[in-house]
Parts: sequence; structure tokens; C-alpha cells
Amino acid sequence: MKNYVCAVVCLFVSLHFLTAQKKNGNYRLHIKKTTHPIKIDGIGDDIAWQDAEIAKDFFRVLPMDDGLANEQSAIKMTYDDKNLYLLATFYNATEANYFVESLRRDFSFGKNDNFLLFLDPFNNQTTGFSFGSNAYGAQWDGTMFDGSVIDLNWDSKWISEVTRDDDKWVFEMAVPFKSIRYEEGVTEWGINFSRLDLKSSEKSS
Repeated sequence: MKNYVCAVVCLFVSLHFLTAQKKNGNYRLHIKKTTHPIKIDGIGDDIAWQDAEIAKDFFRVLPMDDGLANEQSAIKMTYDDKNLYLLATFYNATEANYFVESLRRDFSFGKNDNFLLFLDPFNNQTTGFSFGSNAYGAQWDGTMFDGSVIDLNWDSKWISEVTRDDDKWVFEMAVPFKSIRYEEGVTEWGINFSRLDLKSSEKSS
């Protein structure tokens, strides 16, 4: 674990689709280590988030891959010696109620407003982990193989909270490093952020 933490100090994360052909391969999200505590409450007002870089300008994937998403999102990440943290804010350009079909873990992806994180700590575009939530806080997690297939039989220990209002919903999470596998010496991790917004029939990434 000590060697891993040292490697993450200079971690550059490639934002791309986890498929055979890497997209946005030149993009890097610099994840900085924090020494400030983070309370996972879905609010995101901790000091640790103030200096974190923001991944934004999501692109529409569905129904047409034709430019920036109408429903925009903003993602921040940081870490400490024990956990990897993520704060995601999903803005609502379209006024409507949230679509949530289930509060059960590993809900049906296509029936819920949701966010999914695809994490590739081996940077091989083949294997990894996925974590996410719907707009009412139900968790979703699994292991990834063959570049895009998710096995939902895998349940790990991690925490998250969601808050929401008419303008946005916010997802905050902490994943213990001991809950995932990684390869020592790999200083770049592949990552993809995916949002499904049913009120606008838009998927963005």
C-alpha cells in the first residue's frame, strides 16, 4: 500500500471510453492528494474539494453522438492514504421529476437516472471496476472484463451519499484502496464517467 500511495502522487488519469479504441487519450485529470478530512454527505463543501481539478464538458453519447451534452456534469476526484474519493454534480437543464425505478443495489441501468464510474487501475482497457448510483442513492458496483462487460455479482465495501434539488443532484463517494486490485508501478489509470438522464433521453460521457 505504501508503494501504491507514492505512485498516486503523480497520478494522471486518462479520460476515455473503456473500449478497444481509446477516446480522449490526450486528456489528463490530475488527482491531488488531500490532507483534509472528507465527510461523505453528498454536499461536497469540504476544504479538500476546493483545489481539486474538474472534469466537465461532457459529450453526448445517445441518442446522437453529436456534441456537448445538454445536461452537463462536473466531476472532482482526490485521495488520501486510505481512500479514493469522487464528487459528482449533475445539473438539470430540463425541468422534470427524477426517474428512479428501484432503490435496490445494482439497479437496472436503463430505468434510472444514474452515474457510473468505470475505473481501470491496470490501464489495459480490459479489466477494472465500476461504481455508481442512481439519483436517489442506490449503489451499483461490479467488476469489468473484456473492456466493457460488467459482472454485478461482485459487491465491495464503499460508501456514498446523494443529495438533490430541482437544479441538480450530487453524488459523493469513498472507495477504500483495499477494496480494489491494482498493479504496482502503473502511474496512469484509465477512467470513464457515464451519466444517464432519462428526462432528456440523454446519455453522456
